[in-house]
Amino acid sequence: MKRIAIFPGSFDPITKGHENILQRALPLFDEIIIAIGKNSNKQSFFSLEQREKWIRQVFKNEANVRVETYTGLTIDFCKKMNAKFILRGLRTSADFEFEKAIAQNNNMMAPEIETVFILPIPELSAINSTIVRDIVRNGGDATPFVPNGIDLKDIKA
Repeated sequence: MKRIAIFPGSFDPITKGHENILQRALPLFDEIIIAIGKNSNKQSFFSLEQREKWIRQVFKNEANVRVETYTGLTIDFCKKMNAKFILRGLRTSADFEFEKAIAQNNNMMAPEIETVFILPIPELSAINSTIVRDIVRNGGDATPFVPNGIDLKDIKA
């Protein structure tokens, strides 16, 4: 059976932390689907199309990575994609508590789907999309925080 993992998130925008988690997870799975969640209750800073473009650019040389968008429960998307794993990164103890609750509830709904947590390398643990958006929104240079495949001239507040 193919080991398929879903790496869900808003990726608004993708950061070097996201990239690090995925690169380190690649040897663990046959395929990783980066799943950009569309949340109607949340206003994204960057368009869905732009986020997809950046992610595809960053992982263009990884044959076992693909990008999809979805709405609804991540667990339902996993079932639709025949994925048995959810991949999540943990930067802080607060992330752990939040993600643990989601993982436990997902397990109650679909015990056949396992959540796998990966820690980013220490120098990337302080990076998150919220901080990157704030830097961009205020005219700062977000280059140190986003993957090389992202064309920063596309980033406009």
